[in-house]
Amino acid sequence: MQKHERYQHILDYFRDEQPSVTTELEFGSIFQLLVAVMLSAQCTDKRVNQVTPALFSRYPTAREMSEAEPEELLTLMGSVSYPNSKATHLCAMSRMLMSSYGGEVPSTMEQLVELPGVGRKTANVVLSVAFNQPTMPVDTHVYRVSHRIGLVSRSANTPLKVELELLKHIPTEDVGRAHHWLLLHGRYVCTSQKPKCEQCAISMWCKKQL
Repeated sequence: MQKHERYQHILDYFRDEQPSVTTELEFGSIFQLLVAVMLSAQCTDKRVNQVTPALFSRYPTAREMSEAEPEELLTLMGSVSYPNSKATHLCAMSRMLMSSYGGEVPSTMEQLVELPGVGRKTANVVLSVAFNQPTMPVDTHVYRVSHRIGLVSRSANTPLKVELELLKHIPTEDVGRAHHWLLLHGRYVCTSQKPKCEQCAISMWCKKQL
């Protein structure tokens, strides 16, 4: 099977089965989305969603969070992974939003990655979910699934290379949803240790199965 055929079949399936899909993180504003995505690094969305209600109740905007100290945030987010560094980054990020952007989250990659604790993947999620830009965040799920089912070449051995290769083959209008299609497929079906191939609806097009 040629790669373009694999893309066509897999994208057609997801378009039909999951036409409306978005992040599982819960948030009430673009700032809260950014915070939630930062907290989700090497942590499950489920855990983040357990932490953020209390966090957002006390620090709903960049202004309130910028006035806090990391130790104060820690009392509300101690159960996430790497809480100390994340608390430090959240405080610094909020202060930079206040000093440089009037408390508003910027809408370009260049500006977002300048914020403390914000890398390319986090920036791509915010650009896609909040600003409807055709970006492809590559987390561990997207990276694994893209390689396993044969959407990217073996030489795509970094998240950036996977991102760029996926963007070459996925139509612009599908890019935002495709990130979630691959992520959720990796989270619930094409899992890391024991992929559920017998339950996989796209297994007939998967490189691993051919």
